[in-house]
Amino acid sequence: MKEKIHPGYQEVNVHCSCGTTWKTKSTMSELRLEICSQCHPFFTGKAKLIDTAGRLERFQKRYAKTPAKPTPAKKAPAPAEA
Repeated sequence: MKEKIHPGYQEVNVHCSCGTTWKTKSTMSELRLEICSQCHPFFTGKAKLIDTAGRLERFQKRYAKTPAKPTPAKKAPAPAEA
């Protein structure tokens, strides 16, 4: 590797907009995040499905009532005449 061309790798503080801070290593001097695992809805369990105009209910109704379609049986090949 060439010398003096790689950025420094130092310990930095990470700051989230929710107020959570922690230390990690990075080539940047400081990291500021908008969202982290402490405040993200997916990780906190507060995620909600956003239903627009009843689409979710219509989907559930349509596929809850629909019986499974039987698969058509394949025909056996006709015996070859000699």
